[in-house]
Amino acid sequence: MGLWSILTNASGRPLTEHRAFEGLRQWRDKVGLSRDLRLQDCRGTAATRLLNVGLSLSEIANHMGWSIRHAANVIEHYARASPNETDAVLVKLAQAKGGGQ
Repeated sequence: MGLWSILTNASGRPLTEHRAFEGLRQWRDKVGLSRDLRLQDCRGTAATRLLNVGLSLSEIANHMGWSIRHAANVIEHYARASPNETDAVLVKLAQAKGGGQ
């Protein structure tokens, strides 16, 4: 079952991929966020926040359906893209990598 069959529209029907992206675009423009924001970015942000609240790299990878290496790469990418979180997240990521996770 794909993501689009889990998410539904106002009528309760499966949300189409096009409508999901269009909804994100409208929301992004309304709040004045970067036009580079994509739906996929939500996963990277979520993984970064999960690390920030104390989940292990292994737990995050398992939750997201990723390898540990991929989870570390995604978190590193998103931490570097968010100046407010960079230092703290990268320290936690280094500790998680060094902890054999």
